[in-house]
Amino acid sequence: MADDYRRRGWWRDQTFLDDLRRTTRDDPGRIAVITRAFDRAPGPVPDIRRLDYAELSLLADRAAGTLVELGVRPGGTVAVQLNDRWELAVLALACMRAGARFCPLLPMYRRRELEIMLGLTEARVFITQARHAEADLGALAVSLAAELPSLAHVVVADGPRPAGTLGLYETFLAPSRDLPAPALLDARELGPDDPYLTLFTSGTTGEPKGVLHSANTLYAAVRGEAGVFGLDSSLVMCTTASYTHYTGVVQGMLMPIMLGGTMVFQDDRDTGAVLDLLAEERVTFLYVAPYYLRRLFDEQRSRPRDLALEWLVSGSASIPPHYVDLARDVFGLRLFSLWGMSENGPVTISRPDDPEDWASRSDGSPISDMEFRIDPLPGQPDGIGVLWVRGPTQCLGYDRRPEVYAASLDEDGWFNTGDLARHDGRGGIRIEGRVGDAIKHRAFVIPVTDIEAVVAQHPKVAEATVIGLPVGEGEDEQICAVVTAADGSAVTLDELRASLKDAGMMEMYWPQRLEVVSALPKTANGKVRKVELKERYAVR
Repeated sequence: MADDYRRRGWWRDQTFLDDLRRTTRDDPGRIAVITRAFDRAPGPVPDIRRLDYAELSLLADRAAGTLVELGVRPGGTVAVQLNDRWELAVLALACMRAGARFCPLLPMYRRRELEIMLGLTEARVFITQARHAEADLGALAVSLAAELPSLAHVVVADGPRPAGTLGLYETFLAPSRDLPAPALLDARELGPDDPYLTLFTSGTTGEPKGVLHSANTLYAAVRGEAGVFGLDSSLVMCTTASYTHYTGVVQGMLMPIMLGGTMVFQDDRDTGAVLDLLAEERVTFLYVAPYYLRRLFDEQRSRPRDLALEWLVSGSASIPPHYVDLARDVFGLRLFSLWGMSENGPVTISRPDDPEDWASRSDGSPISDMEFRIDPLPGQPDGIGVLWVRGPTQCLGYDRRPEVYAASLDEDGWFNTGDLARHDGRGGIRIEGRVGDAIKHRAFVIPVTDIEAVVAQHPKVAEATVIGLPVGEGEDEQICAVVTAADGSAVTLDELRASLKDAGMMEMYWPQRLEVVSALPKTANGKVRKVELKERYAVR
């Protein structure tokens, strides 16, 4: 398959470092990075920094030399836990240049997650920040280093540093640091098929797994997405997903680098600040989770900005139908849907030639020679079944857990996604939820995504999810809608059931229970933690 991927152009004999060098050679003054930091600013005005391609290339080499000095061996791991900041772009490239695996970690992770992740990867260097959301991450890192024999160096950004730690700027970025000999880094630089990126799954259904990607599995995803939307070097990219998540690393940073475009990020998720950033930096492409889209719609309507957006893409959860109308009315844009996983990135995307409302009816069709198959569940309506995928964006496996990854593959290399899906009628898929979240009612698997889409459209509902709660000894489950109310409205179960009836949905699918919450618990990329809700509202 690898030869075929190369022949068809989805894999190549170059890496993102070659893209960086090309733009540095041809247009060294072109802006590569724009970042705004509120956390590090002395007052309400953010610290704004811009790096051109020549500066980004120089800093990446300087940081790569430091990694070699710190004893990171070829194939070793560097773990990085930072908020959305420009140093991430430097470190991601530096790891590839030094022959190391880049392991970005979400700032929200604490002792339990970090102990598992740092221990599994045997990271030698851990780069974190002094504090995050009142947590003393610097002190936590020091305590973990005392327990993990492989962790030799803790690097801390911002604020007072614990004794024995290194400073991020002084260690990696200061102009006083000598640049390494190019030949030293040339001999260590990762190739296109070497393991490069280690991404941990959210761990909502078990212990986190370290997903391994090469530059080529990432390139196939980036090239496929860029091809769908016709992106080029004019790209000014921003996402509200974390830049230590697949979306932020690959779509937010590597895609602009591949195209010679610009990446834009900031560490403040306030909707007003985000829209100000989009307007002032003339962002052309925004990727955002559905739950955050609603906030952007409301903010833009209350205080319109002059935006340069050309593409608005959303994923990680189903898109309510009225969001399509809001995107058109508020931003003047088509809304596009995307589905993927840490294991394979953006696998399906809705297209410009699809019907205008397709983002709310489908999760799109495959990119990058990706294939899918749906194994229907016996007796289920609409052909709902287990979704399997394979192709050039698929990861290399799970770090140090090959047996776990092998258990998700069949003999022909198909990967079991753990998602339920059905065909959308145009060569794509409609995700119906996770297999583990499937609701069995009267021997049928309930189309959770479709129910959630209708409930979320109710004028008294801001956000909605649907869970199944086991009752008695049998397999039957109680269908429970969990919603947040819009503008303090008092929504009732009868009102939601009436809206489902009006939508033509059979009574068997209607929720039997309603819970109204102030906020839905979510992962960092916007997926609802349904396991948490099931535990909270379990039938006792």
